[in-house]
Amino acid sequence: MPWVVKKGGGRMEYDRAKLYASIALALRKRPVSPDRIDEAVDRIEQALMLSGEREIRSNRIGELVLEALKHLDTIAYIRFASVYFNINDPEAFIDMIHQAVRERNEGTYEP
Repeated sequence: MPWVVKKGGGRMEYDRAKLYASIALALRKRPVSPDRIDEAVDRIEQALMLSGEREIRSNRIGELVLEALKHLDTIAYIRFASVYFNINDPEAFIDMIHQAVRERNEGTYEP
């Protein structure tokens, strides 16, 4: 697995447990089984390995998590995205919800 490059430039080893915990936290109290979380983590890891990169930026992993959550659960996606994008403005939060609903209704993704 590639090393993870943090926002501040620090590097750390990839940690599957940390990735799983982040996804599980977004999915807390949502009707998604641990097996489906494992499958999502497996797909993210596969994407990381197929990238062929020795180092990968943490924001790229965040993007992969967002994509996985879109397919798992809309509410979990919104939870994660609100933290990931540091949304503090209620109007921006509402816009994000509307965008997620539009994408779901257009069939861009299935929760």
